Amino acid sequence: MTQIHLEQETVKVNNIFCIGRNYVDHIAELKNETPTEPVVFMKPNNSIIESGQTLTLPAYSQSVHYECELVLLIGQDADSINQTDPLSIISGYGVGLDLTARDIQSRLKEKGLPWTKAKGFRGAAALSRFVEADKLADPNDCVFTFKINGELRQQGQTSHMIYPLSHILKELSETYGLRKGDIVFTGTPAGVGELNTGDKLELDLAGIVKADFLVG
Repeated sequence: MTQIHLEQETVKVNNIFCIGRNYVDHIAELKNETPTEPVVFMKPNNSIIESGQTLTLPAYSQSVHYECELVLLIGQDADSINQTDPLSIISGYGVGLDLTARDIQSRLKEKGLPWTKAKGFRGAAALSRFVEADKLADPNDCVFTFKINGELRQQGQTSHMIYPLSHILKELSETYGLRKGDIVFTGTPAGVGELNTGDKLELDLAGIVKADFLVG
């Protein structure tokens, strides 16, 4: 899928940027090192599915993990960031799952190879619809949650990010350049775990954005 929805508007997706290791508790649970700069990776556009669609796990993995995250929709081109209002380039906010074939990722990391097969399969970027940016009262201090079959599995608070939104946007704009239609996954808190066929997934951002998926 190469498009998402901002309110009722259809938006063509450009790039999908993802920030890894952005919450201390998540770094600890995976026994990773704390980064000295944002860890950036990308997903192909074909990895997108939207709320209400069935999420199909890749046949080549026996351990697909969920990672619930605040997701940004970029609304204008930026090769540098206005320091007085860095969030002004964001047109919408959503909530999503950065899915990881953890067994494949571990194998690739051991060999020093790229993670694309572990992070970029179809359905690996599961997204809600986006709401206009001004509807999220405080993006720097908001809560998002993830439930499986009604049980709370993750609760994140954006004020706990190692690299806040302004820092992420500055890094991405200056290093890669941001363009209208880019999507940015901002990192996941602790509580990641496996998905199983038949699971019913519920995501919520600050009570204003919701998404649901069935694992098929």
